[in-house]
Amino acid sequence: MKRLLLGAAIACTSLLSATATFATELSFWTWRQEDKAEYEKFFADFTKANPDITIKFEAFEATNYNTVLSTALAGGKGPDLMMTRTYGGIESLAGAGYLMPLDDKKIPAVKGFSEAALASVTMRSNKTLYAVPAASQTMLVIYNTEIFQKNGITEPKSWDEFIAACEKLKAAGVMPFANGTATAWQNETIVSALTSSIMGKAFYADLMAGKTDFNDKRYVEALTKLKEISKYFPEGFVGLDYASAQQLFNSGMAGMFAGGSFELANFAKQNPALKMGVFAAPGLKAEDEKLVGLFFDSGFGANAKPKDEAAAVKFLNYAASKEFAQAFANRLSNVSAVPGVTFDSPLLAKVAELNKNSIAYMTLVNFRYGEPTGSNLIQAGVSKLLNGQATPADVGKSMTDGLAAWYAPFKK
Repeated sequence: MKRLLLGAAIACTSLLSATATFATELSFWTWRQEDKAEYEKFFADFTKANPDITIKFEAFEATNYNTVLSTALAGGKGPDLMMTRTYGGIESLAGAGYLMPLDDKKIPAVKGFSEAALASVTMRSNKTLYAVPAASQTMLVIYNTEIFQKNGITEPKSWDEFIAACEKLKAAGVMPFANGTATAWQNETIVSALTSSIMGKAFYADLMAGKTDFNDKRYVEALTKLKEISKYFPEGFVGLDYASAQQLFNSGMAGMFAGGSFELANFAKQNPALKMGVFAAPGLKAEDEKLVGLFFDSGFGANAKPKDEAAAVKFLNYAASKEFAQAFANRLSNVSAVPGVTFDSPLLAKVAELNKNSIAYMTLVNFRYGEPTGSNLIQAGVSKLLNGQATPADVGKSMTDGLAAWYAPFKK
């Protein structure tokens, strides 16, 4: 009997050892260092449903992430799973063969994603999907609701009302906007956040159809209005960096911040007492359609040669699920790309509602596929515009001429 029990114990121990041996640990890389605690919860939920798979989180500094990731993948030492950039940011990795191609057979849920979401992580040349779209971001105006209420200001319906709101705040001793332009990429965000409604859907459609370029009077007018409203930015705003601008809004010294919906979680974390609202910057007239700028900022991809392909695909299916997306939206205050997600936060629900009327954050979405990028050109152009070194027409011309180096519709 003792021998039987001993044999059973040895067999059980061997079975447990075999199970441990066959457990798979997948590495996951991202630039979102600040989200580590939440991702570890997501991974724990995944492992609970898939006990034979664990995931190790590793984050890198955002501005160096692309270089670190591509270098590692090129050397055959990259992660099994990763957050990918979108649009032009994913094409270099996919084009080099570093990413696992995906489709609705591997990830059935992608059939329900929007066309725009899928396009953000699809290689244009071969029409192949290389990541599960993660989240969208919205360029809009964030405002301090208590400051607006105290000064009798409501969300503006026309450009004149927008300017009047700025004047009212200024007269009350409140900075209308917190924005500065010393951090280059902020020059790009304010164009989309403040002028999408002035550009309009018709301009964007004509631009994408190759019927016009950035010399178009509608684009030049949008930059003219950007120059006009910049006088309500803080004194010395051309030398004001991103972190300082955030602090001006977060501390209640400014009534508005023109930027992305990704700011909301940061502001709430820095100042839980801050009460915020969001709106689409208006067009010239009250009847003009109010538009936000929209883009998808990330995806979940897998190494073309992961440690365990079946395990990697299991995780990507989890990332495409509504279960994950609901937690992702509520814990990280993001508008998930997965359809059908609801929001605990009324503010995030408002962002999702505004997304129904949008144009693309075009310099990122459409013009980051060659050099010089549209982002580099508009960042430099707006800097010159707001420093009085260029006119709106000059900026439109520099955009068109610069992109003509690689963008076929602009080539003469």
